[in-house]
Amino acid sequence: MRIAIISPPWLPVPPSGYGGTEAVLDTLARALQAAGHDVLLYATGDSRCPVEVRFTYDRARGVAGGGTAAELRQVVDAYRTVLDWGADVVHDHTLAGPLYAERFPQLAVVTTNHGPFDGDLGALYAAVGERVPVIAISKHQASTARGVPIEAVIHHGVEPAHFPLGTGSGGYAVFLGRMCPEKGVAGAARIARAAGIPLRIAAKMREPRELDYFHREVQPLLGGDVEYVGEVGGDDKLELLGDALCLLNPIAWPEPFGMVMIEALACGTPVVTTPCGAAPEIVDDGVTGFVRGDEPSLARALGEVAHLDRDRCRRAVKERFSAARLAADHLDVYRRHIGR
Repeated sequence: MRIAIISPPWLPVPPSGYGGTEAVLDTLARALQAAGHDVLLYATGDSRCPVEVRFTYDRARGVAGGGTAAELRQVVDAYRTVLDWGADVVHDHTLAGPLYAERFPQLAVVTTNHGPFDGDLGALYAAVGERVPVIAISKHQASTARGVPIEAVIHHGVEPAHFPLGTGSGGYAVFLGRMCPEKGVAGAARIARAAGIPLRIAAKMREPRELDYFHREVQPLLGGDVEYVGEVGGDDKLELLGDALCLLNPIAWPEPFGMVMIEALACGTPVVTTPCGAAPEIVDDGVTGFVRGDEPSLARALGEVAHLDRDRCRRAVKERFSAARLAADHLDVYRRHIGR
């Protein structure tokens, strides 16, 4: 099968630091190629994914790098390219692309919503859902897709071999994500301090909103055993996760998935989180982590994570969140749509 994957132009694939969607696209492209398929990734020129890459922009534009016009140009160029390439199916991860795809009825196009199905996104996917199959990334996210036909629910995945099994010998909890209230950074600091567990905060902090939140809510909580270590990626991220007692992930919004949780589990690191969004689909309470609804309960759970089996955490990823499973689930969707 010849499979074209279209990425937004905001970050390279894979991302050098924070970037959940782009990390998923990298894993998917590699896994599809490993399964014997021809893969074309339309991304940005600084992408390092080891498949055939075409691009409009030499370098990623960044989250504020051109807005709608930049994505539209990426989409127009991408569809011209995948037509010439002879794609059997196009998996479009942009917002504008599924609408533009209506110009090409000869193409089998599917799309994935990586965000919530409310507000503007809900209206967008309702408009395209009859022509372009929509993939959801969790059961919880799909349950909110009112008026949007969902073709399949496919959890994200990782390649377990790329995540060394850690020992948790660092003795600290780690927060890994964006510096924003929805991710619960300030709550993580309070919870760790209440539990008497050191906390390392590794967070993306580049945008004005993120900087403002840090200075107002998080910086006053730093000191002692609560430390901000900056944004991490690559081997540094894997070492930080592997040496951690647990990932402390007190999310405060209905997150559609949560890549950092399966990355932690792949390192053998349990996850302590709230029952928001997809978290209960990822974390087996009392087995691969703890799911608790308030800060005092989360603090008590931190005292129990050392008793969890790190091999069991990693095994859950191999069984339910692997790259091979990710590819197989997508191939089922591609074949169904081509058959139509």
